[in-house]
Amino acid sequence: MAVASGSGIIPQIKFNQNYATSRPQPKSISSLFSTSEISAARHSNSKDSKNTVTGELSLRLQTPKRELIGKTFCSAGVCTYPGDTVGSHADTAEEKIGVILLNLGGPDSLQDVQPFLYNLFADPDIIRLPRLFRFLQRPLAQLISVLRAPKSKEGYAAIGGGSPLRKITDEQANAIKLALEAKEVSANVYVAMRYWHPFTEEAVRQIKRDRITRLVVLPLYPQYSISTTGSSVRILRDMFRNDAHLSKLPVAIIQSWYQREGYIKSMADLMEKELQIFPNPDEAMIFFSAHGVPVSYVEDAGDPYKDQMEECIFLIMQELKSRGINNNHTLAYQSRVGPVQWLKPYTDEVLVELGKQGVKSLLAVPVSFVSEHIETLEEIDMEYRELALESGIINWGRVPALNCTSSFIVDLADAVIEALPSAKAIATTSTSDEAENDIVGYAIKMLFGSILAFLLLLSPKAISAFRNHIL
Repeated sequence: MAVASGSGIIPQIKFNQNYATSRPQPKSISSLFSTSEISAARHSNSKDSKNTVTGELSLRLQTPKRELIGKTFCSAGVCTYPGDTVGSHADTAEEKIGVILLNLGGPDSLQDVQPFLYNLFADPDIIRLPRLFRFLQRPLAQLISVLRAPKSKEGYAAIGGGSPLRKITDEQANAIKLALEAKEVSANVYVAMRYWHPFTEEAVRQIKRDRITRLVVLPLYPQYSISTTGSSVRILRDMFRNDAHLSKLPVAIIQSWYQREGYIKSMADLMEKELQIFPNPDEAMIFFSAHGVPVSYVEDAGDPYKDQMEECIFLIMQELKSRGINNNHTLAYQSRVGPVQWLKPYTDEVLVELGKQGVKSLLAVPVSFVSEHIETLEEIDMEYRELALESGIINWGRVPALNCTSSFIVDLADAVIEALPSAKAIATTSTSDEAENDIVGYAIKMLFGSILAFLLLLSPKAISAFRNHIL
């Protein structure tokens, strides 16, 4: 799940619904952790589901072993912060479970677009500057956000004047809370957006006020990427390890869940339903469109996103084949931007090629998004639909995002329950970057960077070149 900038979000650029009305009384958390069912469920799948992030939540991940493709894992794929398990929490009568949902966020109104873009580009996981030039991060973010804001505003205006992501994520949070209660687990569910309200910092402050004693972090991205889950987890890690209280809080992070049976079947259900709308369902091409990332993420930083995406598509198609659905399918990547090479093939180019090949019916599937937002509502529904029709495709369909689909929500609740026993405390660290603590030096760098950005902004040639290479 991602949030847009212009017609799509900008990952890292490297320079150099229905639930029962009767709710059972939630069982105590100590009872939950002592149940053999959960423990057995986790251990029974230990061979198929292994942690892919260890230690200090390194962003260089081990990609899944290819022999695992085709299997549907029941465990949550959990990674945890280093540290000793705080066992005493499980025995206290005041145990309070928290679940924090991670998402990127989106502007609520057109006036929010430029500051939202600034927050996006100011993230060092989005624009990666060499260490020597990191003082330019904020001035550069200001420049890019100002230049991109007009185009981005057009996109958001086309879908109603703002992003629906916060509303949908709030609904998902409430649905997960109800699903957990139906499973006799009482929990507070929080929404933490990376680049707009409610910010991660706001959610963490509320977690402290509510005196949560055990926390599960659930990113609303099926597949892991440095630019999505990685960036949000980095912020949480820094906040938690530098806080005396939070550093002792048992935390578990579900780092990816694309392989979960509930997710796979929920996607297949929506696709099967949409295929039936076509005049000849068997002839429709299934077109998976995933959000792209720069190739350098995968080749240089070890981002497992590409492998996880391909495995996810394999699992979905296997589920459809088990239902007798054998349509042809393809995968492409959307929302590329900037001068760097992105994962291929590109969505727009593939749509044109499919038209040349004589494909007449196409079902678009936004596989990396679980909520409707600008990349589904504007980029796919408007831009790509128009391109497909111009390329000769006659019958166009699009699978809706999962949003609050009941089977999907229930599976996320199961993932939370499976993750709870593995929660561990965060190790407090005292390391610091002396350069970051040098207030005078930092102020000088910011002043220099601001002057440079201002000069670039005033230069027509610089703006033209910047637009050609970055925008």
